[in-house]
Amino acid sequence: MTVPELIKAAIKAREHSYSPYSHFKVGAALLVKSGKLYTGCNVECAAYSPTNCAERTAFFKAVSEGEKEFDSIAVVGGYDDKPLELCPPCGVCRQVMAEFCHPEFFRIICAKSENDYAVYTLRELLPESFGPSNLK
Repeated sequence: MTVPELIKAAIKAREHSYSPYSHFKVGAALLVKSGKLYTGCNVECAAYSPTNCAERTAFFKAVSEGEKEFDSIAVVGGYDDKPLELCPPCGVCRQVMAEFCHPEFFRIICAKSENDYAVYTLRELLPESFGPSNLK
């Protein structure tokens, strides 16, 4: 799957965002090593604390179906009535990625469009992370 195709899937996933409070809609498309794609959107709650990000939604869907090997994720976000902006994952989402992904090889694609994006490794966005190897 190409980067533009992954971004297009994230843009489509964003359409399902439930964000009546912030009006900031996020979509994510997670590519697993087998080639399968899992998507997610942010889901807000009035109490805010139980809100779930698009990235974690995609990861939890994949893991709940037995996936444990991940290639890359595309993330898009922005307010209802404005153009998309570069939307890097929050710290909690980065920590979930650290649980399952190789810091040097997992790609995080933050996109405004299929042609305007930045690609990072997990290590670039979460240096010196705490992960499974710390508990061995």
